[in-house]
Amino acid sequence: MRVGFPHQQVLAAVALAAGWWLASPGPGSEALQTAYIGPGAGFAFLGSFLAILGGFFLTGLSLVSWPFRLAWRAVRSRRVWKRARVRKLIFLGLDGFDAARTERLLAEGKLPHLARLRELGGYRRLRTTFPSLSPVAWSTFATGVNPARHNIFDFLNRNLKSYLPELSSAKVGPPSRVLRIGRWRLPLARPYLELRRKSQPFWKILGQHHISATILRVPITFPPEKFRGRLLSAMCTPDLKGTQGSFAQFTTRLEQANFESGARYPLRRRGSVLEGELEGPEDFHLEGRGALKIPFRLELDGAGARLQLGGRSYRLRLGEYTPWIRLTFRNALGAKVRGIARFLLTELEPHVSLYVSPVNLDPERPALPIAHPSFYAAYLAKLIGPYATLGMAEDTWALNEGVIDEEAFLEQAYLIFEERKAMFLSALERTRRGVVACVFDTSDRIQHMFYRHLGGNGRFAHVIDEMYQRMDQLVGETLRYVDDDTVLFVLSDHGFCSFRRAVNLNTWLWRHGYLVVKPEASLGPYFQGVDWSRTRAYCLGLGGLYLNLRGREACGVVSPGEEAERLKAELIEKLTGLRDDETGQLAIRQVYAASDLYTGPYLEAAPDLIVGYNEGYRIAWEAAVGHVGAEIFTDNRKAWSGDHCVDPHLVPGVLFSNRPIHAPSPGIEDMAPTALELFGLQPPSWMEGRPVLACTSSGRSTTR
Repeated sequence: MRVGFPHQQVLAAVALAAGWWLASPGPGSEALQTAYIGPGAGFAFLGSFLAILGGFFLTGLSLVSWPFRLAWRAVRSRRVWKRARVRKLIFLGLDGFDAARTERLLAEGKLPHLARLRELGGYRRLRTTFPSLSPVAWSTFATGVNPARHNIFDFLNRNLKSYLPELSSAKVGPPSRVLRIGRWRLPLARPYLELRRKSQPFWKILGQHHISATILRVPITFPPEKFRGRLLSAMCTPDLKGTQGSFAQFTTRLEQANFESGARYPLRRRGSVLEGELEGPEDFHLEGRGALKIPFRLELDGAGARLQLGGRSYRLRLGEYTPWIRLTFRNALGAKVRGIARFLLTELEPHVSLYVSPVNLDPERPALPIAHPSFYAAYLAKLIGPYATLGMAEDTWALNEGVIDEEAFLEQAYLIFEERKAMFLSALERTRRGVVACVFDTSDRIQHMFYRHLGGNGRFAHVIDEMYQRMDQLVGETLRYVDDDTVLFVLSDHGFCSFRRAVNLNTWLWRHGYLVVKPEASLGPYFQGVDWSRTRAYCLGLGGLYLNLRGREACGVVSPGEEAERLKAELIEKLTGLRDDETGQLAIRQVYAASDLYTGPYLEAAPDLIVGYNEGYRIAWEAAVGHVGAEIFTDNRKAWSGDHCVDPHLVPGVLFSNRPIHAPSPGIEDMAPTALELFGLQPPSWMEGRPVLACTSSGRSTTR
């Protein structure tokens, strides 16, 4: 007797069976594993019976060889530790901690723990990178080399074929092989994941010599690399939708809103109940299905509302964040993908509005690899509870758009800070020897968003100084784990200054004939309307200018060699010293040729010119993504009012240590070789930095 099945169920069964037998996960994967494959692409579900059998075999082999491997490691480890000058090394990174502000607060006696650390060892201003951007500087911290050797020059790169912006640090792509059955799509390979930072971080080199490290949220570590140690990824780790952070605002307001990094959705009234749908990632498996969604209801009462979501109920109070709420999306095959988000009721009358943070990857069951080893993310979640996994977890764009206010942003930033602190202190508690490195972003985000309040008399006038004092308390807690065999470095990647006026360099290039717009073209982002057949130079990203070079760009018109060098010299001469016509102030201090700043195998990927803006000025938001505007200079009206995308000489970072710092002018590239020599290892010849402490056992002088 034949039993009939509906057509879609048959396809689903075939697809699921094919996925089980044909796809092959990597070593250590679960039998059924989910992996996100990028914005709009959805999820790939992989599994293999043969992988399970192979896993049993490898496990048995590992158990048999374990005593021999353990003995050999013990012998090698003893040799390494005999040369080591320390038992433990701690890097406490305070992103954006500014040297001038730190020095003022030290003089006022408001940073007692940093003052004590300075007395124990020393303090120096720390040179940052060109440009002074976090992904560039922290990559140099990790590798000890300049950007042309680690390949990170900005937050964004341009695609040489399309001129469209791409994330510079990581690439997430769909599987290379997909089985199509009607509208169904079944991946036959794993999604493509690439860490674009090159060179080797110091913790990987230490691991090769059996010195373990715990690396927490150091930028540009997504996707995580394998090494002997533990790592939780940071900057550029996407949200569940594959973006760098997309918030949602649900509201009864009828007017439309165009948000740059979020979206407004309607709340539909059903009597005293409001209904909405929370969007997740696209469903890869069923073509045309669109985004996965979770319906929810808000039941209003006098003091707040009750959120009904996923079969559970949560109390919402006006102006109070919920804890992390776990969200489960189901794809067309019925498989689950999980995320977490916080909810904030922002208004009740006359309209109802609900803010939902970007949906973070659930650290207990992340849809993308965010830690090494893979279970480390879940281990931390079991240890401290759910935590933010998004690379830039503090939702600066929600404040920029007025979806949340300053109080809500500040509370969110410190909630994330407390999560990070719990991880960091737990790692210090459990580390007897080796490296613990952790970067705190709170210092950077609060300065970005509250700089406009400095010098005022309002509630937020002293928020930045108060944050510095809170970071000083963190230093005090860290010092409890420092003994005579421990070296502690407290450092920042760059400093900070104001951002009052924006410069659209694409508009300047257009008006001076270097960038050409098609006749009657409407202008927009991503170089909409640009005539590449006649354009010689263009701006993309936060720090650089590019030549439209023949043989490199798809529609390049500038010949390499003499013509390109003449054009670079011409642009440097005209843009250096550029003044704001409206204010008369200096907008650009200096323009630098990348070939004068960098050496290395990735020099061709660098911007041709690095622009050093003056304090108070920065590249315009729209110019960073390829927009040609009407004006060259405009006021910055966003809450994001502090920045560091200026001439690096204006924004040095800080370096404190409990050991004397002998280098008179240390740079962030010096941290990696310092770490290696503290453990008795000679830094490799390709590292450009030099150790900053006293002479080492190798006899090599560390003072420049």
